[in-house]
Order: sequence, then C-alpha cells, then structure tokens
Amino acid sequence: MAQTTAPTVVLVHGAFADASSYARVIPELLADGLDVVAPAVPNRSLIGDAAYIASVVRRIPGPVVLVGHSYGRAVITVAGVEDNVQALVYLAGYALEQGESLGELQGRSPDSDLAEALVHTPFPREGAEDGTDVSVDVAKFPEIFAADVEHELAEVLAVSQRPLAAQAFTEATPAAAWKTKPAWGLVSTSDHTINPDVECFGYQRAGMTTIEVDSSHLVMLAHPKRVADLIREAVRAAG
Repeated sequence: MAQTTAPTVVLVHGAFADASSYARVIPELLADGLDVVAPAVPNRSLIGDAAYIASVVRRIPGPVVLVGHSYGRAVITVAGVEDNVQALVYLAGYALEQGESLGELQGRSPDSDLAEALVHTPFPREGAEDGTDVSVDVAKFPEIFAADVEHELAEVLAVSQRPLAAQAFTEATPAAAWKTKPAWGLVSTSDHTINPDVECFGYQRAGMTTIEVDSSHLVMLAHPKRVADLIREAVRAAG
C-alpha cells in the first residue's frame, strides 16, 4: 500500500554542538511543509544517546527520515533500527559497523587537526568516579570546526559548545541501521574535525548514495541548501 504521510525529519546534532547547528536547514524544510524535530542529544554515551533518540523517534506517529551530523551519525546508526525510520542521512561523520567504536573507525586514517585541540575536563557522576568531558579549545574552534562560517557566529558556537563524554568514543555499536535502511552520505571535503577519508570509508562500506561538498565540518551552517537538498532526496525516496 502506498505511503500517504510525508516523513517527519528528525535532525540529530553532533558533539561540541547543539540543535542550533541546524538553524539554517530547518527553515528550508519547514518551507516544504515538512514536520521537523531537532532534539537535544545528551552527549553522555553512544548507547545512552541512541536510546534517547530512539525514544523520540518512537513517539512520532508516522515515518521518519533520521539525519545525523558528526557524532550524531553514530547515534542514528543505532537509533535508526526503529521500525518507523524509513531513511538515514549522514552529514560529515561516522557510519559505524556493528561492534565497532568511534575510536576504531577513526584509527583507520590519520588524525585530523581536532586531535591536538581537544580539552579534557572531569565532571561529577553521582555514585561513581568522575567522568571526563571532551570539548574543543575555544580559541581553535572557529578554524577547526567552522572555517567557512561567519567568524562572529563561530565564536559564539565555540563558547556555547556541548561537550561529549569520553566514554562515547570507546563504546561498541550494538546495531548498524544502514544495513537495512536506505542511506545518503555527505562528505565535507575541507573538514578539519573528522578526516574526510573516515567519512568516505564509512559511506563506501555501507554502499550509501554519497555527495561531496567543499565545506568545513559545520556543513549545515556553511551550505544549508546543499544539506536540505540531500534531505529532500531522502524524503522523496522514503515517501
């Protein structure tokens, strides 16, 4: 039976960012009449974050196109196994294999400039040893994360970044949704946060439909129309 309900687009942000990183893509999608949800990812653990996004997806009464940027792509790789997810869109990040960790996938290629710009900060955990938050050196953030975004905006993003707990880098992925769901991938070819080779490897291994954009890591803010067009392609296929 033909599907008559347009998919809801769920936009999942990555590490060192929040849902506002989609601020220029969301108006494009809303103008198309699409329903959009852009939840806040806890950024505490890959499995926990994926469980949270999966709970958001399950509450949506209809089909979903799940979009993930950077670390958010690892999250949707797990959460995307939910029954109502019809398609996946990967933006400048990780397409993990089942049983693989972020650290293992990154280790296949030389480090990006991000590796020397990371700041590690302890944070308290009730009833347990302190955890470790990972963030980007504020002074280095604009060049590494958002080189082709307006510098004034990049400075704001630098001081408002959302850290990622270090344990997220070592957790093995319990599922790989791209094995059973159609997927599209965007490579940011001027990315200094994630080596573009890491992006390409994951996409090719998954057999994704892939495009390349000459962009920094924050491709959604630098090239929102290109990102929106890729999401539209996935929406049309899911519909």
